[in-house]
Amino acid sequence: MKGTEIVRKYAEDGFVVIPNVIDQDLVRETQGHVEWLGKKHPDLRPESYHHDLIVDDPFWIRLSTDPRLIDIIEPFIGSNIALFAAHYVSKPARTGRSVGWHQDAASWALEPMEVISIWLAGDDSTPENGCMRVIPGTHKPQRLFEHQSKNNTENASRSEFDEHVDESKAVDVIVPAGGVSLLDPYAIHGSEANTSDKRRIGLTLRYIPTTTRIMWEKFPAYLCRGKAVDVVNYYPSLPKFRPSDHYPFRGCDRAPWV
Repeated sequence: MKGTEIVRKYAEDGFVVIPNVIDQDLVRETQGHVEWLGKKHPDLRPESYHHDLIVDDPFWIRLSTDPRLIDIIEPFIGSNIALFAAHYVSKPARTGRSVGWHQDAASWALEPMEVISIWLAGDDSTPENGCMRVIPGTHKPQRLFEHQSKNNTENASRSEFDEHVDESKAVDVIVPAGGVSLLDPYAIHGSEANTSDKRRIGLTLRYIPTTTRIMWEKFPAYLCRGKAVDVVNYYPSLPKFRPSDHYPFRGCDRAPWV
């Protein structure tokens, strides 16, 4: 699929799938990283490896700033690009939790809401193991519905809604390992539980132009390409790889790792 077709389909449907973006060696490192996180944080659900872990994880930043991902983002938000947030949703075989219907923009404090998400498949993502489901076209017009906070232990999402959802229009977003899907922040989406014998790893990456302000004080952003804008956002120093504390990966002894 050519760049113009990717942009057109994204604008029309609110999402688009692009296969074969990263190489299989990096896919295997991503799988190993999730397994390493599970051993390091045994108290966390594997669906909940959130952005707070990124501030001291060189591999996560190496993966998030891979030029092949940033090349995909640039036609949408321009050449000055920052990583705003990242989150692994790793659904283990047979026990992976569902994610209720929601809009990502409901959870973010951005001004303006100029952001695009990449969902990077670390495993093949299929209907059997709980792939993402999207209701095409629900990003138009760009409006937020009221979400309700949830504390359901069977559901991996923190807020969701059931009204405004016509599940008969939902489509499965099938992504092979190493491929990505792009998602509009207003598109209604969710996923079923993983009741299969196959794990499903996905990494959500949220990118903004460096002119977009993160409204949470001192929330870390990471420059991926181009130039930052003075005083708009907080860019901490990149972590240095420490063998005793970090996941080992190709090129881990040098920064910026890509």
